Amino acid sequence: MKHDHQDTGCSTCGFNQSQGIDHHTHSFSLSKHWQPIISAILLSIGLILDYFYPVAHFDGYFRLSWYILAYLPVGYPVLKMGWENLIRGELFTEFFLMGIATLGAFYIGEYPEGVAVMLFYSVGEAFQHSAIEKARSNIRALLDVRAEEAHLKVGETFRTVHPKTVGVGQTIRVKPGERIPLDGKLITDRAAFDTSAITGESKPRHFGTGEEVLAGMINLNRVIELKVQKTYENSSISRILKMVQDAASRKAKTELFIRSFAKVYTPIVVLLATLLVVLPVFFVSPYEFHDWLYRGLVFLVISCPCALVISIPLGYFGGIGAASKNGILIKGGNFLDALRSVKTVVFDKTGTLTHGIFAVRDLIFHSDEDEKLILSYLYAIERSSTHPVAKAITDYIDTPEKELQVTNQREIPGMGLTATVNGDSVLIGNQKLMESEKIRLNSRQEIIGQSLTVVYLAINGVHAATITISDEIKEDSKRGIEQLKKLGIENSVMLSGDHQQVVDEIARELNLNEVYGDLLPEEKAEKLKEIMQQSGGLTAYAGDGINDAPVLALSDVGIAMGAMGSDVAVETADVVIQTDQPSKIAEAIRIARKTRNIVWQNIGLAMGVKLLVLALGALGMATLWEAVFADVGVALLAILNAVRIQNMKFSSDA
Repeated sequence: MKHDHQDTGCSTCGFNQSQGIDHHTHSFSLSKHWQPIISAILLSIGLILDYFYPVAHFDGYFRLSWYILAYLPVGYPVLKMGWENLIRGELFTEFFLMGIATLGAFYIGEYPEGVAVMLFYSVGEAFQHSAIEKARSNIRALLDVRAEEAHLKVGETFRTVHPKTVGVGQTIRVKPGERIPLDGKLITDRAAFDTSAITGESKPRHFGTGEEVLAGMINLNRVIELKVQKTYENSSISRILKMVQDAASRKAKTELFIRSFAKVYTPIVVLLATLLVVLPVFFVSPYEFHDWLYRGLVFLVISCPCALVISIPLGYFGGIGAASKNGILIKGGNFLDALRSVKTVVFDKTGTLTHGIFAVRDLIFHSDEDEKLILSYLYAIERSSTHPVAKAITDYIDTPEKELQVTNQREIPGMGLTATVNGDSVLIGNQKLMESEKIRLNSRQEIIGQSLTVVYLAINGVHAATITISDEIKEDSKRGIEQLKKLGIENSVMLSGDHQQVVDEIARELNLNEVYGDLLPEEKAEKLKEIMQQSGGLTAYAGDGINDAPVLALSDVGIAMGAMGSDVAVETADVVIQTDQPSKIAEAIRIARKTRNIVWQNIGLAMGVKLLVLALGALGMATLWEAVFADVGVALLAILNAVRIQNMKFSSDA
């Protein structure tokens, strides 16, 4: 899936990281915003001397000089940026408009209003920076979970280094209370970890030798050693950070439309402002240039599309930040918009609706072969497979009676494995594999009606054993389906490669609308296409395995369950549920809908007030003070409305 990395600057207003003004890394503080404070003090003194306690000498050049001094701290940076943009050919920027409007106010003698317009604009920008900083804070907080040092094994000693310098295959030590700096496999017997930074789970999790632990987890109870599996840049937490930081570059349709609209809207209003000054010469008598120029200046101030261009992206970014705060990583405003329109949610079974932690429940022998020999065949063919079912079988057998030679091993996707073991032809897999090889199965009466995964073993064309494996349904799955139905998403579907009988049982328990079992990976994709064609809206697919990647890419919204899911699934998905909880899908849809509502509230507020004040300005009934409110004031109101989303609660309990 391709993702474009674009500049996150505000193209219409002229804010851009490359221009030296970072639109997203300022926070509101006195030290950073001293210019508006000085300007406000000088303007206040000027207004007092003008209107409350008049001083005889406060007139002429002295008065003009005073207001110029008040203007420069806030006006000079804006005029400078407007000039630089003008040289680059960018005429209709907010800086240029504000510069012309305030200099025009000085030209007609309205000094206090000229200073006030620029001052309020600067204060508005300061609050915008602060609001954007708040929107990013939830995401930037993830940086705190990356360890800055690793204890690298060098010979028989350990040396403290930066994790960036550690290579794959090297051994590191992590002490109790320390964060794991790099993804790795546990060498130590067993250890407990706080995984909340990765999965959101509050309970400690226990891992055994050979199991993978991820960067960002906290070691709880003993000194452990890990063999590093991934470099610092490719670690799970770095990957998550990159995904979320890239999210700002992927714009929602509304956001892209508003930016395009602003580029057309602003020059049109500038033209109207110019015509408002010039045309009355031919129609109005007596023509007062001062009066009509003032009306044109009001038009210019109102024309700045700041409220739209800043508050709408901020609304989407706030939605992404709120989702991140709740353990949901949404990779862009476009996917946030898509979530809002989801009408059908399709689930994978294993690892999505079920825990994906398999255990052998029963092993039934059907041939005259020695049972210990059959177990040795099972172990020999399954030990090289990474499939969870294979791991459950090898864990169950533990140590085989004898080591056997395996050759010609081949995996048949969605079916199982074939191999030659000590010269015998061995098959292990599902019913489809047995039917394709024309293996006659013995009675399966004992497993009917149970939600079990069933694996068959055949040796030299004879059914030798049946292994039943259980996989528990997640406690959160039923609640997740119920929450989707409450949101009006009636169509919930499950696709699985497991036996139809098993998936039917799970579907009944979870109250799913449709369920399809015995599907190969390519059949999953075909079935999803059918579902998407029949859906009355967008279709989301939730899965966690490598075999889910094609279906995740095919769906309108791909949702990877768990930051601990496969790398391919997490990279392919548009949304990542860190906590592994299906109910988070409903939560993500709630956030998407609330974000969209706030965005349209801001559009209505900004356009409504601007059109009203534009009309009043054209009729001479609005001053520059009203124009300032229509621009900066409405922008601030829209920003305050946008940041509300970060403090809302979206869980089903809220």
